[in-house]
Amino acid sequence: MDAAAARARLRHVRWIGGGSGGGKSTLARRLGEERGWRHYATDDVMGDHARRSTAADAPLLAAFAAMDMDERWLLRPPEVMLETFHWFRGEGFGLIVEDLLALPERPIVVVEGFRLLPELVQPLLTRPEHAVWLLPTPAFRRAAFERRGSLWQIAGRTSDPEAALRNLLRRDELFTERLARRVHELRLPAIEVDATVGEEALTRRIGAVFSA
Repeated sequence: MDAAAARARLRHVRWIGGGSGGGKSTLARRLGEERGWRHYATDDVMGDHARRSTAADAPLLAAFAAMDMDERWLLRPPEVMLETFHWFRGEGFGLIVEDLLALPERPIVVVEGFRLLPELVQPLLTRPEHAVWLLPTPAFRRAAFERRGSLWQIAGRTSDPEAALRNLLRRDELFTERLARRVHELRLPAIEVDATVGEEALTRRIGAVFSA
């Protein structure tokens, strides 16, 4: 299917991308409940998409799967972690599109996750206002992980949790900075998320973007 045909088929989809810890899942669920929309969480299907991928079409995923926890999160600098993380490079994005195409066109689907890279989503938009990216500040991201109880979930499985956590937080900061540059270049909607913006206000702002 070419981009024009996919764009026409996905005109009922609303996209919420952004950096980790920005509240994408919470806000998408809230919008879904308020508006009667279907919620598709890309985090929830990562395992399924990994199983549906091959080393030929997802070489970075295959390399990542072969590493132990120290190799993934401790022994490489954050810059390398950023450039080689499979989901940050768009591997498996076609499987997200396949899943969305298989859903009925009613109700509206709100899809969310950090895997929604601006340069991959933009060709599928009938209007720029059908997508928005949440850009959390570093302080907000760390606080969000602490609230969830997931701050040490990955880093704690390495031989040096504190160093691994620094790497992870820096990698995610670099990823969010990259997202900010790309949404600006593509003239796509984005919202900076910090401690001054509450959940209700963020929900209204996202809803306003989608309703524009």
